[in-house]
Amino acid sequence: MSVKRIGVLTSGGDAPGMNAAVRAVVRTAIFHGVECYGIRRGYNGLISGDIIKLDEKSVGHIINRGGTILYTARSKEFMTEDGQKKAVATCKFLGLDGIVVIGGDGTFRGANALSKHGINVIAIPATIDNDIGCTNYSIGFDTAANTAIECIDKLRDTMQSHERCSVVEVMGRNAGFLAMYVGLAVGATAVLVPEKPIDFEKDVIEKIRQARFNGFTHYMIVVAEGAGSAADIAAKIKQSIELDPRVTVLGHIQRGGCPNGRDRVNATKMGYLAVELLLQNKTNRVVCTHGGNFTDEDIDTALAMRRDIQNMEVEVLTAMTGI
Repeated sequence: MSVKRIGVLTSGGDAPGMNAAVRAVVRTAIFHGVECYGIRRGYNGLISGDIIKLDEKSVGHIINRGGTILYTARSKEFMTEDGQKKAVATCKFLGLDGIVVIGGDGTFRGANALSKHGINVIAIPATIDNDIGCTNYSIGFDTAANTAIECIDKLRDTMQSHERCSVVEVMGRNAGFLAMYVGLAVGATAVLVPEKPIDFEKDVIEKIRQARFNGFTHYMIVVAEGAGSAADIAAKIKQSIELDPRVTVLGHIQRGGCPNGRDRVNATKMGYLAVELLLQNKTNRVVCTHGGNFTDEDIDTALAMRRDIQNMEVEVLTAMTGI
């Protein structure tokens, strides 16, 4: 089948680098003589026909911008069979030969549904959670991690001046990859992630005590949102050893800001490969990266894959904390 017209959308939580991926999709399509249309507001836009034509000018100077120029949303209607049929009807009415979807696992499930209705789809992983099992890197993770690190570094300056305990909650939903990475980077006293059972006395209180024995008077506890509320963790610390921790929830600030170099380059490579796959008449694939190599994986297989915190990260953290 000759590919003449494709669409691109962003869905789910935004991630720095999404715009770079959109730009790469559009410019690669145009390079091959293929028309490209932006589907705004994710699968909601595909249902309602909220679509605009994209060209070189419309994606100019967006590689450095955070967020997504196509906007994003989560669509409850698309989760239904009727909603999916409306989206498929839009694709057929507009003559789209394929769609590139950019987002996380929920976005991939949507792409999988479209594929089962006969629409060619390629998915690009973009989530600060970095929890897509088929790839070791997702667009947005590096920028989000650096944002959190910068915030915690600034927080440490003032907290250390007052000799306080800080409990900082980072994003990640049910995944602790962001929290673990950030915790290692900032030299946290303890890091709590949902993948590992928490022995509060051993994993938090004893680490604070050990840090105090080693002469430290400021303690940094990093908590993944899926491992519990930072406020609850702080209350338990206060109850156990009568410290009065200060709670900071970084929240959606981690999603914003200009994507860094790594996210821009990876997003560009992934956007390019996504279009190349469509031109090869491939469908229901996820663009992946392993050890610096870019490849693709079946979405069904990808959704069944799971990632876990690396044992080495846990071992390194154990050796580093409290010292």
